[in-house]
Amino acid sequence: MGAMPNERAKRVLLAKPRGYCAGVDRAVETVEKALELYGPPVYVRKQIVHNIHVVRTLEQGGAIFVDENDEVPAGSIVVFSAHGVAPEVHRQAEQRDLKAIDATCPLVTKVHAEARRFAADDYDILLIGHEGHEEVIGTTGEAPDHITLVDGVDDVANVKVRNPEKVVWLSQTTLSVDETMETVAALSDRFPSLQAPPSDDICYATQNRQQVVKEIAAECDVVIVVGSTNSSNSVRLVEVALQAGARAGHLVDYAHEIEDAWLADASTVGVTSGASVPEELVQGVLDHLAGHGFTDLTEITSVKEKLTFSLPRELVLDMRAAEKAKAEA
Repeated sequence: MGAMPNERAKRVLLAKPRGYCAGVDRAVETVEKALELYGPPVYVRKQIVHNIHVVRTLEQGGAIFVDENDEVPAGSIVVFSAHGVAPEVHRQAEQRDLKAIDATCPLVTKVHAEARRFAADDYDILLIGHEGHEEVIGTTGEAPDHITLVDGVDDVANVKVRNPEKVVWLSQTTLSVDETMETVAALSDRFPSLQAPPSDDICYATQNRQQVVKEIAAECDVVIVVGSTNSSNSVRLVEVALQAGARAGHLVDYAHEIEDAWLADASTVGVTSGASVPEELVQGVLDHLAGHGFTDLTEITSVKEKLTFSLPRELVLDMRAAEKAKAEA
């Protein structure tokens, strides 16, 4: 006799790579080291990364999150988030005599440099991204007169350019690869001379996390993505899972948000996490699933990530100076 339906093997397919990327790792460590070196409070403009748990943990350590520089007392230390800021924000910090530590992800900095370069050559820059996202605001601030935001395929028909022969596209680093290329294809139909950025703007970590989800999605009754609702790359992971054949997909910050109904008829659950999510939150989800009988765990690896980024220069110089002073004391 075969197993009864409710006795089916319950398994978990755990995606790898998942969680922290090099840029997030660097940004979070920047705030931790700044708190160690300068002592609290250290002010952080915007959420350092888009994860509610990370922000709460840093707050407990003495970080104060603000929306704008004018909320930071003159002469204080301010860290700029991984998503990048417009040049205007650096100027404001100087005017308020703030010591600014820039934790912008180097891959975002690369897009900023592309925006400046194409603007200097008088191109119209079509920036594919989500309106209001901090990264889009920062990149646009590099060349506001040259940049037009294109928020997905539906926005393509509205795009106006000065010279169709001098158009280039750039993109937010955390988008869905497939959707972005769909938007690029539609833009190319309208503007046959459209140029691409010298190298892909969507970051390696976003692409890798999407790739492994695509590989497991079709086998999954439900895919659970650990991440916050304001995290663009986490939201995209749910969309990618559904497009790649998962029967359901959900975004949760914590394991306790998982609803029993999602698991009721499931035999295979996929699990991954966005690029700003600490591994302890994923472990919490795996423990929760194990408690519901999902004990057969297989990790599916699509690619090995080795990239790391060094800490911001301003911080490294101060850390060295502090070590030297300590040695001489």
